[in-house]
Amino acid sequence: MEKSGDLNKLNTFSGNDLNDFNNATSIEADTPHETGEDQNEPTEKMSEESGAMPIETDDTSDTSKQNVASVVEAAEVFVEDELSKAETELNALNDKHLRLVAEFENYKRRVARDREDLRKYANEGLISDLLSIIDHLEMAVKHSQGEANDNVVQGVELTLKEFEKILDKNGVKAISAIGEEFDPNVHHAMAQIASSDAEENSVVEEFRKGYMLNEKVIRPAMVAVAKPIEKAEKAENDQPNST
Repeated sequence: MEKSGDLNKLNTFSGNDLNDFNNATSIEADTPHETGEDQNEPTEKMSEESGAMPIETDDTSDTSKQNVASVVEAAEVFVEDELSKAETELNALNDKHLRLVAEFENYKRRVARDREDLRKYANEGLISDLLSIIDHLEMAVKHSQGEANDNVVQGVELTLKEFEKILDKNGVKAISAIGEEFDPNVHHAMAQIASSDAEENSVVEEFRKGYMLNEKVIRPAMVAVAKPIEKAEKAENDQPNST
């Protein structure tokens, strides 16, 4: 008896499910089908949303090539201009460097020359002061000749020689005068003396010795210069008489 009841329930459930299935099928059948345009629309939207690039035509490709060529040409011009500017700046810097090197070399030579001059002539003032002492000693020896007190004369001569040695050690040399041709660079003419024995314009007498410190004249020699007798007599005859 229980089995027949279960079978009735199964038949009832199957009938209801079958009716639901039929109803669903009829509803789906009543739904209108989309056209071809509607079916393609989602595809186009998907393409747009996915960011797909459109296919380029031949005209677009040529334009792109021209643009690339223009960019390359502009880049080449820019690079050439920058290279030209860099080369100009480099040449200017090189010239400036060469000038600085030349100026520095001149500066070093000038400093070395000044240092050498300072070494040579540092004692010029002191030596100039000592020359007057030598003058007095020479004068004392000259005027003491023939006197009885020879010991004093010898002492003065020894002192004079010591002074001369010190001067020579420090680069001081006496300027040659007697018998030399007059040189205005080292001689200072104090007078002209008519002489038949000496050559014209030669030094015949020395009033005071001259000295050089290395290559520099620190005191010219005071001298008398010879002139021919004929010119001296002619000059005297040309003078008007006082009477």
